[in-house]
Amino acid sequence: MSASVSGLFSQVIPDDVHTHVKISIIGVGKVGMAVSFSILLQGIVSELALVDTQKDKLLGEMMDLQHGQAFLRTIKIQADTDFSITRGSKICVVTAGAKIKHGETEEQLLEKNINVFKSIIPNIIKYSPDCTLIIVSNPVDILTWVAWKLSGLPRHRVLGSGTMLDSSRFRFLLSEKIGIAPKSCHGYIIGELGDHSVPVWSSVNIAGTRLKDLHPLTGEINDPENWSEVHKNVINSASETVSLKGYTSWSIGIMISTLVNSILKNQKIIYALTTLAQGYHGIKEEVFLSLPCVIGEKGIAAVFNQNLSQDEIEKLKICAHNQFKIIEKIKI
Repeated sequence: MSASVSGLFSQVIPDDVHTHVKISIIGVGKVGMAVSFSILLQGIVSELALVDTQKDKLLGEMMDLQHGQAFLRTIKIQADTDFSITRGSKICVVTAGAKIKHGETEEQLLEKNINVFKSIIPNIIKYSPDCTLIIVSNPVDILTWVAWKLSGLPRHRVLGSGTMLDSSRFRFLLSEKIGIAPKSCHGYIIGELGDHSVPVWSSVNIAGTRLKDLHPLTGEINDPENWSEVHKNVINSASETVSLKGYTSWSIGIMISTLVNSILKNQKIIYALTTLAQGYHGIKEEVFLSLPCVIGEKGIAAVFNQNLSQDEIEKLKICAHNQFKIIEKIKI
């Protein structure tokens, strides 16, 4: 503080004596900035650190956010290519990763992103050993497992965004079909993110009344009301959004900022998130899949023991088998 500025104040305590909540975002692409912007709007943190390898873009994004501070709760915003800026973070959100290129296989993309994580995760833990890791990068289920292995953190402090957004899409599409608000529809998509995700039709309910009780064929192939189309639309909605605007970002940003808020406030809300699935519903493999998780101040406080139908359990086991086949080939 300069002499002229210091003359404006009569200091009571040193500037460095404060309690703060610091969140770090690794990767300032479309998703990373949507997460940052959503967190900024919610005003739930006192410090936001941004990390990326693209220095110019990184600094530009930081300045763009800083210049809106007069209209929001004041938050200290910093950015650097050096991970030391993340020191002391309560939560680190990882959105960084390579995008699939034309002619590239999913295995090649996964290998590239595993290498990215090998440089990112140890650096995060070096400066924030007590943080909770939220993985958003894709393929999220595999990369959450990779982050868990690389970080050495306990299972409850490493989680992936998983099917949290797909569950939101599920509720929205159900609400459109029924004609009520999405918040009044209750249902989950679990398992692996993507085409093989598992809609839990057995517990979809409106105000406590299961759709299966009203219409036993809900979600079945031979359902004359075609409820299964809702899940197909959930799967297709992400790719449709990408084909229309080139990427998805805002819904992910809202989702992650909501998740961060739930952790910071120990809200004990249940979300479908990527977590260690071994031991649940007869899954024997060490894999990470989405299950309904209770969110607390230290990450995943509990996994909800959902009552699944036998068909849903079998589909979940197929997800586990699919993931394990990939994990077996990974060298950490």
